[in-house]
Amino acid sequence: MTAPLEGIKVVDWTAVQSGPSCTQMLAWLGAEVIKIERPGVGDATRHQMRDIPDSDSLYYLTLNANKKSLELNVKTDEGKKILTDLIKQADIFVENEHPGAVDKEGFGWEDVHKINPRCIMGSIKGFNPGSRFENVKAYEPVAQCAGGAAATTGWYDGDYNIPTQSGAALGDSNSGMHLLIGLLAALLQREKTGEGCYVYQSMQNAVINLCRIKLRDQQALDRLGSLPWYACYNTPGFTWGDTLPRPANSEGGAVLGWCYRCKGYENDPAAFIYIVVQREEKPYTNFCNAIKRPDMLTDERFATAEARDDNKHAFFDEVEKFTKQYDKYELTTMLGGAGIPAGPVLSWKELENDQELRDNGTITKVDQGGERDTFLTIGLPFFMSSYKADIKRAPGLGENNEEVLTSLGYTKDQVAQLKTDGVI
Repeated sequence: MTAPLEGIKVVDWTAVQSGPSCTQMLAWLGAEVIKIERPGVGDATRHQMRDIPDSDSLYYLTLNANKKSLELNVKTDEGKKILTDLIKQADIFVENEHPGAVDKEGFGWEDVHKINPRCIMGSIKGFNPGSRFENVKAYEPVAQCAGGAAATTGWYDGDYNIPTQSGAALGDSNSGMHLLIGLLAALLQREKTGEGCYVYQSMQNAVINLCRIKLRDQQALDRLGSLPWYACYNTPGFTWGDTLPRPANSEGGAVLGWCYRCKGYENDPAAFIYIVVQREEKPYTNFCNAIKRPDMLTDERFATAEARDDNKHAFFDEVEKFTKQYDKYELTTMLGGAGIPAGPVLSWKELENDQELRDNGTITKVDQGGERDTFLTIGLPFFMSSYKADIKRAPGLGENNEEVLTSLGYTKDQVAQLKTDGVI
């Protein structure tokens, strides 16, 4: 198998999650990725949320597999020279430092382009260039809030009617994947132009892009004043305003989707199934027959899609009388076999131990060695007929110092001196 990015060299000046998620994917696709880390400290995630004392955390390991680690003090003259030499050889240079940091050290886009015109530079920042928030540091929840996700996640009434974070890393890993798309496009562009370009990805934009249907809904609300496909539609006591309400568990499209309790829900917080009921007469008839409720075909509250919109919660209650009789796996088989879009709510305990996901590489065991021995990580999220990623362990801090520096022409004695001088 030929790795898609075989022969591509990446200088990775990123930390925490957004940048490392991007560069790890580059490494899994075959690129040589050299991670720049602070001498003696490394990526902050090495030390965060440890489950084994004095060992690299799972947070670090799951975002930095297949990379090489170079300790480098970029504030020193010799450190700057080394980074410059690396960029001269690089195809891609990626950073997610706080706004202005790389420019201050002499490695902004204009500097990098002068050092190596073929080098593609990628940056992740919280907000867009020219934004009034351009110099604001952003973390995962900041991006989710500024990108419209938090305002449209959660319940529309009750004590917890507040903007809510998604469990998915919409601000961090999502930004890394968006940057990855831009970098791969830039590599193809370079084949035509011979010159690298600058790819800037804001976390805000990455979140906004995944929330694009909310812009659809906001424009519809502007025109209609209410949205029939939202769970709060026709709910007593609810008043529509001029901005989108939180949709609870509404599917978000022109179908009726909801999360239903299943058998055992009293003791299992994941004993739920999500079912989508289509609007058209034929699939609705199929659904009613599948849940053994033909009476719901003629009940005036549910007989038409419009009636179901007006009586959502009564509809949900009737369906749940059926779902509570079965466990979520039985239901998924039963309804799925009848052509009904449905799926179980899977806890992370279930996902961790799902043999199918282990077998197809979605969840991969990595031999890290040391006290850690092994750990699980999420593998390459797509499948290629001609390539399968060989996921290897994450590097120890500075593990590749000598290897990287000798490739730049440093002798072993010079490498030792760099360590004495605090450069590495």
